[in-house]
Amino acid sequence: MSLIKNSLLNTYKRLPVSFVKGEGVWLFDKLGNKYLDGLSGVAVNTLGHNHPDLVKTITEQAKKLIHVSNYYHIEEQCLLAKKITSLSKLSSVFFCNSGCEANEASIKLARLHGHSLSIDNPEIIVMEKAFHGRTMATLSATGSRKAQAGFEPLMSGFIRVPFDDLEAIDKIATKKNKVTAILVEPIQGEGGVNVPANFISYLVGLRKICDKNNWLLIFDEVQCGVGRTGKWFAHQHAGVLPDIMTLAKGLASGVPIGACVVNEKTEKLISPGKHGSTFGGNPLACAAGLTTLNVIERDGLMSNAVRQGKEIVSILEKGIGNHDGVKSIRHMGLMIGVELNKPCYELIEIALGEKLLINVTADNVIRLLPPLIISHSEATLLAEHLIKIIDKFLDA
Repeated sequence: MSLIKNSLLNTYKRLPVSFVKGEGVWLFDKLGNKYLDGLSGVAVNTLGHNHPDLVKTITEQAKKLIHVSNYYHIEEQCLLAKKITSLSKLSSVFFCNSGCEANEASIKLARLHGHSLSIDNPEIIVMEKAFHGRTMATLSATGSRKAQAGFEPLMSGFIRVPFDDLEAIDKIATKKNKVTAILVEPIQGEGGVNVPANFISYLVGLRKICDKNNWLLIFDEVQCGVGRTGKWFAHQHAGVLPDIMTLAKGLASGVPIGACVVNEKTEKLISPGKHGSTFGGNPLACAAGLTTLNVIERDGLMSNAVRQGKEIVSILEKGIGNHDGVKSIRHMGLMIGVELNKPCYELIEIALGEKLLINVTADNVIRLLPPLIISHSEATLLAEHLIKIIDKFLDA
């Protein structure tokens, strides 16, 4: 452990555990200890660990072809793109390796849109508490000073407004400006699992503003997409279509992949040479992505996300909902946030000691993102276990 640790750049405050295998919603360390995974690699392990269909796909694909350049047609890429466009009702897909790369592509498209309208310095409206990635463009779009600190100068071209505030955007729209797009997470993940107070009217309102002003509407679904909220994509709860949608995290259940999905209007902005990715959309990642989507569909995992999300939240509300130290419990599907009245980062390590994997974001929000395969008994165990940990922490 020490040799490995000392050879790594110090970018993570790592917890004192190393996992050697997984099975379903469980992870096992070197000593054989069993941990309930309430985080799934931060919404990555959609199908949990060691899913037989995914293992079979990766094994068979690795025997055939792992990587080939995008100079050539890649059948697996075309199949996954067809599946995504069918599910999203959008038109075409650019594949990359991560969420920040997908968002980077969306920012470039928004700028191309602006230049097509003869706007020299296009601007994008972004949200307070947003998180879009750690590349320079996506970091500049992100609404966290903690994440940005030390990396100045940030990129220009972003106008920040409060999340879930249509009036603030309307005020910008009434003034002469260079705005060409709105970039927004339908549900903020890193910002604290923030769900708009009136989800449908907020997203519908964003669509209307963009239509009125010829702006692109970009939904960052990197964390809330791929079935996690009970729909394929969170914005589908509101019945609206974006111009651009970005995906990553859970799309291939742990194999690195990102996707920038666009409509017919937006796809006309791009041409060969304008953007690319060496590894993006390789056969292995796309095969894993297609299997992930097919298993979600076959096994009814979106409905399961709704059921188990409600079960977890119901138990949490009964157990700690009236506690003075709990400010709110919010969720959509298996995207769950428990906000406490004080910082609680130490709960991550406390929970680890109790063989439960959770995360804390925005200083005081416990974030749960379990695999979509979680069963009723496992969901119950997770909630009851967390209640004991929170109770002990708040009453200390």
